[in-house]
Amino acid sequence: QVQLVESGGGLVQAGGSLRLSCAASGRTFSGYRMAWFRQAPGKERKFVAAISWSGGSTDYADSVKGRFTISRNNANNTVYLQMNSLKPEDTAVYYCATGPNGAGWGYWGQGTQVTVSS
Repeated sequence: QVQLVESGGGLVQAGGSLRLSCAASGRTFSGYRMAWFRQAPGKERKFVAAISWSGGSTDYADSVKGRFTISRNNANNTVYLQMNSLKPEDTAVYYCATGPNGAGWGYWGQGTQVTVSS
């Protein structure tokens, strides 16, 4: 059974930083992309960042470019999201997701809350 467990969320002041982690287990993730999405209260879930299996290709939403960095460690099936210069509008539940390249995001975590105070 595939499990994705996020951690690292919390309350931070505007301008601060947080590092989210997502540990994946339950199968071999060779070739799988990993990504972060977020959902603010009353809004739809939105893409934040994604990374290829090798880590050589990354993609970011325009709203986080230059502030967030996605990375992964395939030795322990973990993906990270370093979030710097946080803004109140970054407040959301952050979810990690994974799936085979070109096949969508088949697996999701339960989410971790990030709250940025002004």
